[in-house]
Amino acid sequence: MEFTNVLLEKKNQIGVLTINHPPANAVNLATLEDFNRALDELENDKDVRVVIITGAGERGFSAGFDVSDAANSDKCGPLGQQTWTRVDLFTKPVIAAINGFAYGGGCELALACHFRIIVDQPKPLIGLTELNLGIIPGWGGTQRMTRLLGRGKALDLILFSKRLTAREAFEIGLVDKVSAPGEVMKDALEMAAILAARPPIAVSCVLKAICSLLYKGMEEGLRIEQEGVKKVAATQDAREGFTAFFEKRVPVFKGE
Repeated sequence: MEFTNVLLEKKNQIGVLTINHPPANAVNLATLEDFNRALDELENDKDVRVVIITGAGERGFSAGFDVSDAANSDKCGPLGQQTWTRVDLFTKPVIAAINGFAYGGGCELALACHFRIIVDQPKPLIGLTELNLGIIPGWGGTQRMTRLLGRGKALDLILFSKRLTAREAFEIGLVDKVSAPGEVMKDALEMAAILAARPPIAVSCVLKAICSLLYKGMEEGLRIEQEGVKKVAATQDAREGFTAFFEKRVPVFKGE
């Protein structure tokens, strides 16, 4: 499948989805549509076990909504929120490789990913800056930043439109790892390779159970957890895991 504003590459059970909309990888309606088609492909490809999302070039991950596409803002608002929520609910691990600035909707996309790795630069790189324009985060930022950091810190960052350096973001738990310049994708691929070697059915069940807690509460999360327990118990991967344990070797999980 060909795309206009994103790039999709698959290698070694890892899918790399790159926003490719220069100069700032801003997201317009066409980009959102491409992004969703790429997610469809990644979701349906059984060989892909982990997804990395990044931005093209060396300047930025994404500057967020493309204001030059304001004519489509009524469509981009709901679709952007739905798309980033789709990332949040994805049943394969998603890593944000933040290779530069991630503002507004770009920050919201990073927040929707399961893991966040950011390049180490002295200048501010990440934040929800929408209030500077008299608007508010609308692609899940108010919810996911609060979920991740708590109400007080989320209000501080959003209401004051604070932009954080990589180190500042790491110190408050907004990102999981800070990478040396030029090493973000390398580190993301290394993490992805480890995750890809994990039992994919079990990984999917864990993601579903945690998302059920976050979106529907603990009672539903516990129910989905038990469904996962029953599902994985019948898999070849579970038998391989126990066999490898007793044989003192590294298990080879096939997703069966």
